[in-house]
Amino acid sequence: MDRLDYDFVIMVKGMKSFVNDKIREVQGSFEEKRQYTIRRYQVNGTTVKTKVFYSDERDRYLHIYYSYSKAAAEREDLESKIDRIAAYLKKQEGQEVVIDKTYEKYFSLEYYHEGEEDQCFVCGIEKASVIEEELKMCGYFCIITSAEMTAKEALDLYKSRDASEKLFKADKSFLGNRSLRVYTGESLEGKMLIAFVALIIRNRMYAKLKDAEEEMPERPNYMNVPASIRELEKIEMVRQADGVYRLDHAVTATQKTILKAFGIDANYVKRKSKEISDQLNPKVLKVRI
Repeated sequence: MDRLDYDFVIMVKGMKSFVNDKIREVQGSFEEKRQYTIRRYQVNGTTVKTKVFYSDERDRYLHIYYSYSKAAAEREDLESKIDRIAAYLKKQEGQEVVIDKTYEKYFSLEYYHEGEEDQCFVCGIEKASVIEEELKMCGYFCIITSAEMTAKEALDLYKSRDASEKLFKADKSFLGNRSLRVYTGESLEGKMLIAFVALIIRNRMYAKLKDAEEEMPERPNYMNVPASIRELEKIEMVRQADGVYRLDHAVTATQKTILKAFGIDANYVKRKSKEISDQLNPKVLKVRI
């Protein structure tokens, strides 16, 4: 990717060994400070410029994040895992068994050898230092980027990509692609291209709505893509008794809030509706002809 001058974004879990040292270097310097808070995702983040892999010829930008909710969940998962292993090892005590070596990550396995071949499992002893070190890494995750950017920009970029991937996987639900209903390969390619463009537009709408929501004192339930589309679909024109098409009703406060997220106001809607009305008005068409 470096040779072809491609930029990249890579997500890394905090427990991965090749980022552990970098996390330890900044640990305690940003988790509690407001200046590193990214409210949208409820995390704190900082950025370190460094070479990540030994083979790197260029510096990378390692964005390190900490989430209290993620830390609590990961700690509970790890403690539950340790409890399950301890319970399993307890049942094996005094048995002529050989415990799988995967358990040696968290426990020292003790055996009693009666002969050259026979061995009896005695007990498992917790490796407290190993468990404690892993507990310290709970709640951390990293994003590696080739281009320079802030921790917030990197997380926005990654989350945006993540949303696009999830949408594309679920396009049968959003865009009716459960059954493609096409006959030729050309039709299939055309439909998939339209679906892909539609997902790009949908993701752009998602990003705009989230940006606008951050600036609002409260978080209303209509600032998401499906709800906003349903609300904006209520803006419609009807043909009245004089044959002229007009807006069925004025733009509501909710619709104005949604439109503002996209840089549109009520005056723009009125102006566009007037243009459409003129195009549909037979009298105007006759004059133009």
